Amino acid sequence: MTPDTIDNFQLDLGTASETGMAAVLAIMMFAVALGLRPSNFSFFKTQPRLYLTGVLTQIIGLPILTLILCFLLNPHPSVALGMILISCCPGGNTSNLIALFARANTALSVSLTATSSIFAAFVTPISILFWSSLYPPTRELLTQIDINVIAFLLQTLIILALPLLLGMMLRHLAPKVADRLQTPLAILSGLALLGIILIASFRLFPVFIALGISLFAIVIIHNFCAFALGNIAARFIKADLASRRTLTIEVGIQNSGLGIVILLTQLNGLGGAAAVAGLWGVWHLIVGTLLALLWRWKDARFTH
Repeated sequence: MTPDTIDNFQLDLGTASETGMAAVLAIMMFAVALGLRPSNFSFFKTQPRLYLTGVLTQIIGLPILTLILCFLLNPHPSVALGMILISCCPGGNTSNLIALFARANTALSVSLTATSSIFAAFVTPISILFWSSLYPPTRELLTQIDINVIAFLLQTLIILALPLLLGMMLRHLAPKVADRLQTPLAILSGLALLGIILIASFRLFPVFIALGISLFAIVIIHNFCAFALGNIAARFIKADLASRRTLTIEVGIQNSGLGIVILLTQLNGLGGAAAVAGLWGVWHLIVGTLLALLWRWKDARFTH
């Protein structure tokens, strides 16, 4: 495989695997909904400026930044599609754990993750198509693979929104049942998504080799800019230190597992795009953990 053929490479794990991945995604959204509580959105009333800055930076700011990077870096069209796809995904649940370890505003982190997950069910498929249409190479690529826009939107909406609505209904009607189901389903879907990332990354090894250092550089630059965007947005509104850390983490940690599943089930598993999502899934955890360690070290140094 050569770099010139990357955009034609399609990762196909089979119909049964794609059905299983769609089911995993549905379970993940169902588990997210089971964990939703009014307290998750209290920041909308208590600190609306902070809350809305986090939401808008994730949903609008990161895709705009990604589009700018695509024009500047001029990556392969399928790689650009992967970058745009990741920027349209909600924050990853691991951001809550990293926020806790980093002594960030964990309550805000949970609120932003919950909000972005809800928005994802309805906005992510539309966002992917919208932002991809603004970059000519990805617009042309989606035309070449002859994507059925209506089918894509409907199928993704069913996979994401229906389980979310069912979970919210169960949370409202039987909160005790929701409490019992939420943790095991969240763990199950989380482990399954991790497995999908690892399997996809293994199958994408030829793409990693073909793209070489350029792919790693693009993912590193993109992820660095995402973390920086969250930090800059927080500083712009003069957020406190803990909340600044939270916004940095929330914008830099994206649900790449969701991105890979959407790619494999709805967008023909395009090689460059899947490679970006797979590599991002590993890299953002490394950077997030290093940031948390750095912040804890600074806390210890300036406290004593």
